[in-house]
Amino acid sequence: MEAQQVALPTIGPNDVLVRVMAAGICHSDAHYRAGTSPVTPLPMTLGHEVAGVIEAVGDAVTHLKQGDRVCLHYLVTCGHCAYCNAGQEQFCTSGAMIGKHRAGGYAEHIAVPARSVFALPDEIPFEAGAIMMCSSATALHALRKARLKPGETVAVFGVGGLGMSAVQLAFGLGALAVYAVDINPTRLALAQSFGAQPIDARPEDAAIQVRRRTVGRGVDVAVELIGLPATMRQAVQSLAIQGRAALAGITQKSFDVTPYHELINREAEIIGVSDHLASEIPLLIALATMGKIDLSQVITRSIPLDANEINAALDNLDGFGEGVRVVIKPNG
Repeated sequence: MEAQQVALPTIGPNDVLVRVMAAGICHSDAHYRAGTSPVTPLPMTLGHEVAGVIEAVGDAVTHLKQGDRVCLHYLVTCGHCAYCNAGQEQFCTSGAMIGKHRAGGYAEHIAVPARSVFALPDEIPFEAGAIMMCSSATALHALRKARLKPGETVAVFGVGGLGMSAVQLAFGLGALAVYAVDINPTRLALAQSFGAQPIDARPEDAAIQVRRRTVGRGVDVAVELIGLPATMRQAVQSLAIQGRAALAGITQKSFDVTPYHELINREAEIIGVSDHLASEIPLLIALATMGKIDLSQVITRSIPLDANEINAALDNLDGFGEGVRVVIKPNG
């Protein structure tokens, strides 16, 4: 990552220009920087967790105005292909992700279509609004894909930025018990403060510990947010009969599954989780407004729009270091 001076984005009749007040640094950004998940075209301004204030609106935009506090859905889609019409816009045939396929929020300003813009209530800080647009939104989508029902049990593998939201959202959606799996004592303690039962994966296999905590039954839903073959396998192994493992962590590696014992004999499922949906953002904002998600302790620190500090934060994510979420504040 390096700093560059670029022109102020221009907007079309259906677009909005947003002054970026907060942009979250996501583990996906570390994958993008490393090339694990390719970014095109280059050079590219990263940053897909964005909140800010509208500075200008296109002539055709009537539901938004200058000065509105907003957060941005990171997928820019056509709105009319078969996938968009089916409510599966993450597979839009011409879709582009801000911060990966088009200029993102590691900048002072960003231009996006008005349909990607959602009002951010005054009670939600910009920093929280930004990280909600990936960490919380993807966690919510994973739980919905896993069809979590009230009274069910959940194991969250990896309680970083996404995991802290997953723990809280699982309770918000009615989970009876949530088990937080990690190797970081600080993160485990924070997850416990949100009501989760912490499971330290360092001394013993996490799946064994989950099954022991559930008296051999396993959990109804396991959400894997790390992207390691070992934790993906453990997520599957921790499932109860008819359990569902939702895998959202990014990896290029495979993992082993014993089909009969771990899937067929349990009627268990492995579910891929890709991004999230614009239709889920109003629910997410409502849950945050109701106090179901507290991100104040998840945001470890804020930094200016400085290449060295951003690279250091990404280095820390690469090494699974301390802290949970760092937010860039380009405009102070």
